[in-house]
Amino acid sequence: MKSFEPLFRPFAAWLRPLALASLVANVALIVTGAAVRLTDSGLGCPTWPRCTDESYTTTAAMGVHGVIEFGNRLLTFVLAALAIACFLGALGRPRRRSLVRLSVAVGLGIPMQGVVGGITVLTHLNPWVVGLHFLLSIALISVAYAFWRRIDEGDGAPRSLVPAPLRTLGRLTALAGLAVVAAGVVVTGSGPHSGDRGAKRNGLDPAAISQVHADLVFLLIGLSVALWFALRAVPAPPAAARAALVLIAVELGQGLIGFVQYFTHLPVILVAAHMLGAGLVWWGTLGVLWSLRERPSLSPADQVPASSSPAPEPVPTA
Repeated sequence: MKSFEPLFRPFAAWLRPLALASLVANVALIVTGAAVRLTDSGLGCPTWPRCTDESYTTTAAMGVHGVIEFGNRLLTFVLAALAIACFLGALGRPRRRSLVRLSVAVGLGIPMQGVVGGITVLTHLNPWVVGLHFLLSIALISVAYAFWRRIDEGDGAPRSLVPAPLRTLGRLTALAGLAVVAAGVVVTGSGPHSGDRGAKRNGLDPAAISQVHADLVFLLIGLSVALWFALRAVPAPPAAARAALVLIAVELGQGLIGFVQYFTHLPVILVAAHMLGAGLVWWGTLGVLWSLRERPSLSPADQVPASSSPAPEPVPTA
């Protein structure tokens, strides 16, 4: 492996922007997926892994729907190329298992996402499978974000920067964010934008599910505001309070889009913006969680023999 290290160094020099590009591309996948669904192009390529029974690429006969669906499939190769570049960059630096493993996790998640996307086509856009496809994007964003942030961190044990109650409040906020995303997926599965005019819906009452989704949004915003005030009231890092404030701003923007799209009967441009907003809200949530702790570099003094008991987590002083 050492003989290949000179080949890895250019990727290592660009590792941070490559990691950010991978994260942005995974968020962009949500937007291109929305374009497929909102233009009724979900079956623009009616089979998988081929686009048609005779061709891996779209044909003139498939029209614009085939172009849109095939374009979304091509983005998978962009994501894969970025994941490979990040893996090579992780190998080209002083070797850190954490970065290598995270880069591998991102790389493995991309074909998994592609397979689930193929299943959505083969099941004729089953709304539950489509929802799983979206949730996998959220999981991929989480791993890509972790890889990006770990580049500037050490490999020591996580050390809290805030009191324990605030860590708990941060986790509750993240759980509320996940609940909002999951409820949004169910709302989408009950609504009119199915990806194809013949695709089935999940059969749930859109108004009732939308109300549940809205209630969870209010809960999320309330928890986020409470977290921001709490971070201002204790000796927490300024970056943590800023991260919470950014999250609140994104949530308010996303909530405004959601209410407007609901009362204007779901125009496609607002639905697309709302799906992008879901990815950005989760990005902001991850930013808050990361701001509440740090990972110092693992020095020889920090290393604990396998036979020893682990050191207790440091408690921040007031």
